Amino acid sequence: MSIQIKPVSNRNELKEFIYLPERLHRHHAKWVPPLYLEERQFFSPGKNSAFSYGDTVMAIAVQNDHCVGRIMGIINKKHNELAREKTARFGYLECTDEQAVAHTLLDYVESWSRQKGMNRIVGPMGFTDQDPEGFLVEGFEHEAAIATYYNFAYVAEFLQTKGYHKEVDYVVYLLKVPEKLPDLYKKIFHRITRRGEFKLVNFAKRRALQPFILPIIKLMNELYADFYGYIPLSDEEAMTLARRYLPLLDPRFVKVVTKDDQVVAFVIGMPNINEGIRRAQGRLFPFGIFKIWRAAKTAERLDLLLGGIKAPYRGRGLNVLMGTAMLESAHQAGFKYIDSHNTLETNAPFRAEMDRWGGAVYKRYRIFRKQLNQAEIFNPPKQ
Repeated sequence: MSIQIKPVSNRNELKEFIYLPERLHRHHAKWVPPLYLEERQFFSPGKNSAFSYGDTVMAIAVQNDHCVGRIMGIINKKHNELAREKTARFGYLECTDEQAVAHTLLDYVESWSRQKGMNRIVGPMGFTDQDPEGFLVEGFEHEAAIATYYNFAYVAEFLQTKGYHKEVDYVVYLLKVPEKLPDLYKKIFHRITRRGEFKLVNFAKRRALQPFILPIIKLMNELYADFYGYIPLSDEEAMTLARRYLPLLDPRFVKVVTKDDQVVAFVIGMPNINEGIRRAQGRLFPFGIFKIWRAAKTAERLDLLLGGIKAPYRGRGLNVLMGTAMLESAHQAGFKYIDSHNTLETNAPFRAEMDRWGGAVYKRYRIFRKQLNQAEIFNPPKQ
């Protein structure tokens, strides 16, 4: 049966694009639907400023009058200028368990990328690294975290048969929340707080987070500048990101460290709300938001989202300061586990920190690459 590729050009095709995963994953127990209000905004050029600094194409695959796959092509001009590359990205690839469907979608985006002058393609990636990136290749039996893929195993296999290779992996650690913190960590925590050079900021109410949003994003831009695929966020993008996640955050699991009233370190976590989103079927209204809030109150796993320490203050115990505070908050809230979220496999300092806290790798995500117009030349990604 022939497969037709249709670029998304109207509201009905965009609806097919957005809701196809819900149909494909109907019986996929660990899959979590997206929040559809956010999805409609994310894939709308009029509402997502990221469309303004790149070329994009969205397409669906149609077979026998049914939508059987989708894909998005992205050329992030900001990243290519900073990295001096001609790299396209593919993302949001979903398809039935048919290699021909996947390959036809990839052919379409590869051809589009060549026409735009690109010489390689990587993915799955979005506009920025705040979007889902990397297909799950290990740990399918575990729950996903927010803003990560939960794909069928066959998707990665289809990429490999199409000539794609590993670009870089992200690893995810699982930490058990201890009943009692080691005495050494408590001593370090109290020593740092007594000195008064650094101030640990805890939060009780969501509105208290507002003044810290932009300082955290600015620090994030500084800390992540050399990380693979990272693109600095503008103030507008920072506020968009904040609006996306602030209603879902529990302020107890945001820890900030300041020095002379300047943010120098932060870590952000949130309860795993997968079950609530499943019960809400990705719809916040009219009652979905309450199902999500209830799930947050009964969750057993806390998912870390972001974190970092300003370079001059690393090695001075701020990791212990924030880690101790987060573990104590997690224990008080009844969490049993912490998910580290995606970490570059080359990020040795963070991985060593996870090892010290007793974590173990339990999921792995992979970004794939393919040369488009010449023999493959691979430059290892930066840490």
